[in-house]
Amino acid sequence: MQDALPPLPAGVLETLKQVSSGSLTTQLFKRGLRQCFLVGLKPMNPDTARFAGEAFTMRLIPAREDIDTYATLTPHPNSENLQWEAVDQIKPGQVLVIDARNEVRAGTCGSILAAHMMVKGCAAIVTDGALRDGVEIARMPFPAYARQITGTSRLSYHRVADLQVPVSCADVAVYPGDILVGDGNGVTVIPRHMAQDIARDAAQQDRVEDYLIARILAGDKLYGTYPPNVQTRADFEAWTKAGAKPEDALKIRAQHVQIVS
Repeated sequence: MQDALPPLPAGVLETLKQVSSGSLTTQLFKRGLRQCFLVGLKPMNPDTARFAGEAFTMRLIPAREDIDTYATLTPHPNSENLQWEAVDQIKPGQVLVIDARNEVRAGTCGSILAAHMMVKGCAAIVTDGALRDGVEIARMPFPAYARQITGTSRLSYHRVADLQVPVSCADVAVYPGDILVGDGNGVTVIPRHMAQDIARDAAQQDRVEDYLIARILAGDKLYGTYPPNVQTRADFEAWTKAGAKPEDALKIRAQHVQIVS
């Protein structure tokens, strides 16, 4: 049984939910973590992609025909269906992180279990394998990330071997209690003990870069604006002191997306 983890400071998850994956990975890189982005995983519905939550991990191994039969699919008092145990044990605010060995020939979760976790208040599902019922899950207001969509049952290729152990998801180590953050670009894994500092510095990086985008769109030259030189940094400080608020930076980023899309 995993020891209880200390709670995160108030506001950390909400801040992380708002920042960009580019700023998160940059701040992680500055601290020596070179690859914490789950490459190849896509949101089922980009309009409900943003989330931040604590990892609840599930490790899958290859299925074996004499053990993983249709009879084991339905839970009963003597069954060992750890998938059902996971969706029963996972708590509000947590993310179900599934290590499927990057195997996409069978699903790792379907719409019924996803709906159950959604109404429980879980933050998201993240798998480096495939999801069943991808179209149905995409209609839910619930973040879900996968490598592929399939119609094939989990039992065809997967057996749930462990819960709440360190796993590999998209070849990135994820420990129970790590913080996962998703946006339309994908999912980033943050070691729990770094979450507060990463949230603070990534939010500041976003504010600076939103200002720089506005300068570039206004016709400023690239060199000296990005990366900002001493004068550009002084201009940013003046812009901030003049009353610019965090939401002003978000508006700049939104305008940028509209212009270049």
